[in-house]
Amino acid sequence: MRDTPPYIISRESGLPEMEEQQTAWSLPGGIIGFCSWLLALGLPFLLFGSNTPFFFLYTWPFFLALMPVAVVVGIALHSLVGRRLLVSIIATLLVVAMMFGALFLWLTH
Repeated sequence: MRDTPPYIISRESGLPEMEEQQTAWSLPGGIIGFCSWLLALGLPFLLFGSNTPFFFLYTWPFFLALMPVAVVVGIALHSLVGRRLLVSIIATLLVVAMMFGALFLWLTH
C-alpha cells in the first residue's frame, strides 16, 4: 500500500495540488446494456407477432426487472473486455438476449 498523501505540494505557491486520477468511466457500457435491453424487448414482437402485447400485459414486471441487470451486464462486460467497444456490444447483446430468452421460455412453459 502506498504511503503517500493524495496531494502534492506545489513548489511555486506552497499550496497542495490534487493528483490527476484516472477513473473508470462506465457510461458506454451502461448505454450498451440499455440498448441491448431495448433490442431484446423487441425480439418477441418480431418472433411472435401481434399476440406479444397480450403476453406482456401480465408479465411486464419480469421484463422490466431485467433492465438494471442488462445495464450492469453491459458495464461489467465493457470493463472486462478492456473497453473494446465492438466486442462489448456483441457480448452484451448475446448475454442480454439469452437472459430474455430464458425468462420468456420460463414464463411460457
